[in-house]
Amino acid sequence: MPVDINCDMGESFGLYKMGDDEGMMPYITQANVACGFHGSDPNHMRRTVELALAHGVKVGAHFSLPDLPGFGRREMKIDREEMANIIIYQVGALKGFLEAAGMTLSHMKPHGALYGMAAQQEPIAHAVADVAEIYKVPVLGMAATLHEQVCADRGISFQAEFFADLGYDDDGRLLITRKHDAVDPGMAAARCVQAVREGAIKSINGKSLSVRAETICVHSDTPNAIDVAKAVRKAVSELEAA
Repeated sequence: MPVDINCDMGESFGLYKMGDDEGMMPYITQANVACGFHGSDPNHMRRTVELALAHGVKVGAHFSLPDLPGFGRREMKIDREEMANIIIYQVGALKGFLEAAGMTLSHMKPHGALYGMAAQQEPIAHAVADVAEIYKVPVLGMAATLHEQVCADRGISFQAEFFADLGYDDDGRLLITRKHDAVDPGMAAARCVQAVREGAIKSINGKSLSVRAETICVHSDTPNAIDVAKAVRKAVSELEAA
């Protein structure tokens, strides 16, 4: 595969189900597993790790602000040291389940509001980098942001992420809504191919944007997520074969 395909997974909690992890797993190469602070619990974490193992999918930690009721989508004021400790706690929990399955931690990816905070706030970007240095794994994030610059300055591997099922505004920011609408699979796949080949896509208003797509995210809670994942996987596989 010329690029990875990732999905945020294991976000169900107790009896509440989020996304179709089993349906998505055959079409991805990286599973970002929730670590309990925005979604998931010990049972779902273990099941998701074992599901990834069965499909030969790499597992990374999808860590969050401590905001289970808000699904990690609300910003909080937290200093660098406390944020690093919050992340260490979550990644450490997932590593326990990975070790139980005979797997290793592949990567780290912030979730929700923390993802945006790491892209814009230096203490938060450094907190993420502090933990990446401990666990010695790459970080997934938005290209050409403060988050990437901090990682580059500190010699931490950074994998630039492109979103197959989200729009971008004219400034290159993601358009995130509480509820994802269905996405045309063919259009999503074509955008991914363009992002990989040309390093550019169009914003929602038609402005040309520079992007990098070293890993492509497909969200599991989009109504037709599996169809989108299938189309993206096929298109990316054909790029490798070309």
